[in-house]
Amino acid sequence: MTRPPDSREVPLVLGRSALLLVDMQNYCCRREGGEYRGMDAETVAERFGSFFRTLETTTLPAIRRLQEVCRRAGIEVIFTVIESLTLDGRDRSLDYKISGLHVPRGSWDARVVRELEPVGDEIVIPKTSSSVFVSTNIDFVLRNLGIRHLAICGVLTDQCVESAVRDACDLGYLVTLVTDGCATLSPERQQASLRAITGYCRQRSSAELVTEIEGLMAAAG
Repeated sequence: MTRPPDSREVPLVLGRSALLLVDMQNYCCRREGGEYRGMDAETVAERFGSFFRTLETTTLPAIRRLQEVCRRAGIEVIFTVIESLTLDGRDRSLDYKISGLHVPRGSWDARVVRELEPVGDEIVIPKTSSSVFVSTNIDFVLRNLGIRHLAICGVLTDQCVESAVRDACDLGYLVTLVTDGCATLSPERQQASLRAITGYCRQRSSAELVTEIEGLMAAAG
């Protein structure tokens, strides 16, 4: 019987790991996305300028690098997107209804942003709650794939990403949060979230994780 790890500081394992991208979609990652619809450009810039600058200069490039190395290593790349199962959103969680979060099934808003779009038959899982583990069958899917290790990226760090990290940890996954592969509305919120979930996951930059994965590939021959 394999002894369980006694630390979260455990590297990924080829064949047992997946890269999970949370909500990297048009709805919230494009200035013309549904989350900002009805706002003028000045309001979007004032309220979300910091978020979009971080997203475009840091987060998207970091995730792209990770996608590329994971695909070369045979590590599953999995996406979750906010997307209702219905056109009118009647299936959404109460929290999403109260918050006004609705992305109609099959809409442009539901698509993964062009820079990160899925390749081949990579899995895209629609969700209607903050944590993907609450409103989807992702735990079932990951276990069917033999996944034990999750590297998590996406938006917003202190909302849907943090929820996924906590739930994955409680369900028995070993989680690595990619610090520059996630973003939220301000640097202060980003740092507060990273501090808050230190006890749930190991934290690595995209560069550190790319180096780790390349080392695993080299060791595997």
